[in-house]
Amino acid sequence: MPNCPRDGAELITEEHRGIEVDRCPTCSGRWFDHDELAALESTVARGEDERAGTVEYAKRESELDCPVCGTRMRAFNYRAYNLEIDTCAEQHGFWLDAGEERLVRDVMQERVRGLSRAASAQEAWGKILGRRGNRSVWDNIKRKLGGR
Repeated sequence: MPNCPRDGAELITEEHRGIEVDRCPTCSGRWFDHDELAALESTVARGEDERAGTVEYAKRESELDCPVCGTRMRAFNYRAYNLEIDTCAEQHGFWLDAGEERLVRDVMQERVRGLSRAASAQEAWGKILGRRGNRSVWDNIKRKLGGR
């Protein structure tokens, strides 16, 4: 069993939201294997479109070592939010400090809401164009100006 990259305690395996993860009994941080972060995201965002997009922004060297291979991890801002998590450059997994798994779910919920708002706006715009005979905004402006 690997050790916690924060305090060296032996990680214990537990089920978290239907995902088997390793948790530190001391600091409550969690190690998500590489595919398990996507599984955590899918507890909120069901479709691939909702989860698509760059995950890592503002990468820098972390102060933590990977609990699997021992190499220095890199820290990054998760999906451009003010949530910094650590990942193994060898793609062994992600370290989330206590409470950060909740923040990952919050970010995904915001992403789903944003995509829903965008789809609603696009649908509304399509209805507006449909009432105008599918003319573009520029066609309508030209018509208002007398066909110029």
